[in-house]
Amino acid sequence: MSDNWLNKVNWSEEGLVPAIAQDAVTGRVLMVAWMDREALKLTWQNNEAVYWSRSRKKLWHKGEESGHFQKIKEIRLDCDGDVILLQVEQLGGIACHTGRESCFYSRLENGRWIEVDTVLKSPGEIYKK
Repeated sequence: MSDNWLNKVNWSEEGLVPAIAQDAVTGRVLMVAWMDREALKLTWQNNEAVYWSRSRKKLWHKGEESGHFQKIKEIRLDCDGDVILLQVEQLGGIACHTGRESCFYSRLENGRWIEVDTVLKSPGEIYKK
């Protein structure tokens, strides 16, 4: 099968595209990460989210350390071709490395960021390395 579909993505100069992971059932935005061509192709082929870690400069299979894999339900591309939306089933109910459901756990209230989501599992329990 041809990989021409990858050419429809408007990759940045660094060869990346932002990817939003959204819970396929609730619609909650869980996290935002980056993908390169290989990460997107692997995500599509394996039906599990694979991202490009800018800090580690390598592919990152979501859940490889935590066990909190993201099963792909649907992959969408926005109208400009420069953002990927992943509809996922978040295994373990935790997407954030802080042990929360979502990376978006702080809300701006009266000029201050307030943490409004509880930690479901401590990072020390998740990452045993």
